[in-house]
Amino acid sequence: MAIFKQLDEQMDALLERFDKDENWLIVINADPDALGSALALRRIMSRRVASVGIGQINEIKRPDNLAMIRYLRIPTQKIIPNLVAQYDKFALVDSQPHHNPEFEDFEFDVIIDHHPLVEGKPVEAPYTDIRPKYGSTCTMLTEYLYNLKIRPAKLLATALLYGIKSDTRSFERKFIDPDVTGFKWLNKFADVKLMNRISNSEFHLDWMRYFSRAFYNLRRIGQGLYAHAGNVENPDILVIVADFFTRVHGVPWLVVSGVCDDKLVVIFRGDGLRRDMGKYAASLLGDLGSAGGHKGAARAEVELAALGEEDPEIFMLKKLGKGQKGKIKRI
Repeated sequence: MAIFKQLDEQMDALLERFDKDENWLIVINADPDALGSALALRRIMSRRVASVGIGQINEIKRPDNLAMIRYLRIPTQKIIPNLVAQYDKFALVDSQPHHNPEFEDFEFDVIIDHHPLVEGKPVEAPYTDIRPKYGSTCTMLTEYLYNLKIRPAKLLATALLYGIKSDTRSFERKFIDPDVTGFKWLNKFADVKLMNRISNSEFHLDWMRYFSRAFYNLRRIGQGLYAHAGNVENPDILVIVADFFTRVHGVPWLVVSGVCDDKLVVIFRGDGLRRDMGKYAASLLGDLGSAGGHKGAARAEVELAALGEEDPEIFMLKKLGKGQKGKIKRI
């Protein structure tokens, strides 16, 4: 008996996109879900096209991501013009073209993602598969492998398993039955000890200073928390700080911001009950830059030039404090 839904017509439509004379690049904004999904799509394409590579738009500095790439042998490269020139066709996984300005330089033939669709920003490509109800894109690619009767090798299964674990935060965030089914199925083939080694590689020692700044700047805004971490070397640091603050009891939502590469980067986290953080991020900052995400997790990026002369922390305090008169206080 099939444990996943049958995707025969969908798989035919996907496989029709591939030609043995074409060179494909799978484009990602690298995180565990994107890395695992890209590795799976690469496996599907490997015998159907001339060559297939993986390229990320972001600098990878999070220790768990670096450990994932190292231990699971994920052949991703930083995207530069010389790399792009080597490929004829492009696929995008775990993102949509409007999620980052760097995606706008590509004409994608395949887009596979689990993030919510945004009104007024349609996702168009010869093949698209967008499933906002799914907890991770890795679950979608696991279904693809199952339908194509591809048994994932140990490293691929581990990458997909870790991607599901990471994006559902060990099933604390939103998930549906296929996420659980995929996790159980992959567990038969994966190296769980290797996955735990990756999971335990979360922090650089020199990142502690960003935690210190965030704690010093921590404020209560209504029922939520806000902290500005100042200038950071990599936006992933803000994600780690925000995820740490989600463990604080009695805080339904929080926001952590910082400045990197002349951009204000803002990470939103919530319990998924009282406020849709994806919609909240878009309402606060969508008119100034890219903003959006899930009900419980979202992100925004705004060029500093869009703030004028205003200090980024003051700017965010005004945005978050609107309608919260007298309710902003330091912790």
